[in-house]
Amino acid sequence: MAAKIAYDDIEVGTELPARSFPVTRATLVQYAGASGDFNPIHWNEKFALEVGLPDVIAHGMFTMAEAIRVVTDWTGDPGAVVEYGVRFTRPVVVPNDDKGATIEVSAKVTAKLDDKQVRVDLLAKSDDQKVLGMSRAIVRLA
Repeated sequence: MAAKIAYDDIEVGTELPARSFPVTRATLVQYAGASGDFNPIHWNEKFALEVGLPDVIAHGMFTMAEAIRVVTDWTGDPGAVVEYGVRFTRPVVVPNDDKGATIEVSAKVTAKLDDKQVRVDLLAKSDDQKVLGMSRAIVRLA
């Protein structure tokens, strides 16, 4: 696969299509099984409350992975992401109900770099709170 977006067609300030990602307790159990991260703060409400959390929280790496989907969906190629990093600023709290939580992600091209690369800054929020800080990706375009 190769990125489907042409470097020459992109300007600084280009906004990527925003996405919403639902997260339920079932999602967290599935992620725990896939990742091998069975920390009880991600599935056991009693334990999460005992250690001072407001409720069960989503895995940080899960939150990070959901956010970058905005970029990979835009490029059409996950391999176009050359570099990606975040700071975890707040957890995504996932209540035990039919609704769960939602991660809202928007992104914008903030710099054009050499070698047909762009920097994309992402904003990830849940419950109107920023959950990832310094969320940035370097992406190689066509």
